[in-house]
Amino acid sequence: MLRIFVALIVMCTAVLANTKMDSSPTFTQKMPKINYRERTLPNGLKVYTLEDHSSPTVSIQVWYHVGSKDDPNGRSGFAHLFEHMMFKSTKNMKAEMMDRLTEDVGGFNNAFTADDVTVYFDVVPSNYLETLLWAEADRLGSLNIDDANFKSERDVVKEEYRETYMSRPYGKLELLIQQKSFTKHPYRRPGIGNIEELNAATLTDVKSFHQTFYRPDNATLVVAGDFDQKQLDAWVDKYFGRIPKANAPLPRVNVKEPERTKEARYVEYGEHEPLPAVAISYLAPPQASDDAFALRVAGAILAAGESSRLYQSLIYRQQLASQVDAETDFREDTSLFLLRATMASGKTAEEGEKALLAELKRLQTETVSAAELEKAKNQVITERLKARETSNGKAFALGEAAVLLGDANRVNTDNERLMAVTAQDVQRVMKKYFTGTNRVVIYFLPRNPQPDGEMKMSKNEWGAGGNSAPTVQAEGGR
Repeated sequence: MLRIFVALIVMCTAVLANTKMDSSPTFTQKMPKINYRERTLPNGLKVYTLEDHSSPTVSIQVWYHVGSKDDPNGRSGFAHLFEHMMFKSTKNMKAEMMDRLTEDVGGFNNAFTADDVTVYFDVVPSNYLETLLWAEADRLGSLNIDDANFKSERDVVKEEYRETYMSRPYGKLELLIQQKSFTKHPYRRPGIGNIEELNAATLTDVKSFHQTFYRPDNATLVVAGDFDQKQLDAWVDKYFGRIPKANAPLPRVNVKEPERTKEARYVEYGEHEPLPAVAISYLAPPQASDDAFALRVAGAILAAGESSRLYQSLIYRQQLASQVDAETDFREDTSLFLLRATMASGKTAEEGEKALLAELKRLQTETVSAAELEKAKNQVITERLKARETSNGKAFALGEAAVLLGDANRVNTDNERLMAVTAQDVQRVMKKYFTGTNRVVIYFLPRNPQPDGEMKMSKNEWGAGGNSAPTVQAEGGR
């Protein structure tokens, strides 16, 4: 269930992985425009719609502007807990009825919790649109928060924590990256929560969190697919418009992560991992920043597939690592640029760090060739366009632009800005952010090394890429 967020929203944040191609077709035409409409209901609900009759299906998404960074102090995991509880009973629906309303008619539903948002989505044949609009409005306005639902879903989340972080190889390292990379910002807390704080939570705590954040003026409805705009507007007014407007102000996180002034280094140990690993993080700008475009391209140059620099250097030529990855973990506030390597048998974390830093240095001091730059940009754009082939993908792109970037029209302009990134832009951001004082280094070592250092995990244990380690940005999915 970990990283369901990435699997679903990869069109907006990830680079193409596992490609063996050394070149990609050049995009010479403008990207297809998403012709959306927007309006705001009197109760504060923002509505974005995209009419598309290419398939007789429709995607309904509700983006709540609350994520793990908004968890109360001492109660990490609340946003994630509510992702689960929202599938329980409401005033008019039995528990798990969302599954019946979607899966029983040939559709599907799911949800994810990220650092900044919690998102629920349904895809159904378009003749069931009204039913799902009613259902989403019902669980926004009349969720049953009782002791039985709370305790059952809390147990589910605790088990997810154990499976994802305590039992999975290198899962503990993913927690450490968050905890060690931030000193003040609540991003340092695990989005999934932890056992102690989940156990300490009370029903009163949970009800207060729900009342604070699950309200129309903190939600964005995105509908994309086969519908009539006039009819849709009437249904939205009918079901969502009757939910009362909240009176209390919306609390927002105003903590700012301070700039790093010196390198920090940590050595930690794992119980189940046979090989050492190294992780390096750099503080990066917010997702909406202009520098984000060049950082995405830099990430592709470093780690997009087997022709990438890190794969070619650490795995193929030097044979130092068994897995290697680099990515910008974009967030609404301070982001992270992460590099990770799991070493090959007989190799050390020190060797991995040295090799990773050498590749960063190359990007800082040597201008990227025109061919390599074009390939990286095409990889990023290709993945984004592939994801937008469905109404659900278009809705995710539109929702991210509206909620996380603060400008829905960026769904149409960001691709062109990506293609406009120059070699000088890449070199500039590499020099700006990848400094020795902005670096956190974590050595993750086996407590009981295996004699042969054999990796006891499947090739895809750390994600679909095969040559990439897992990333931690969101928890969720059911």
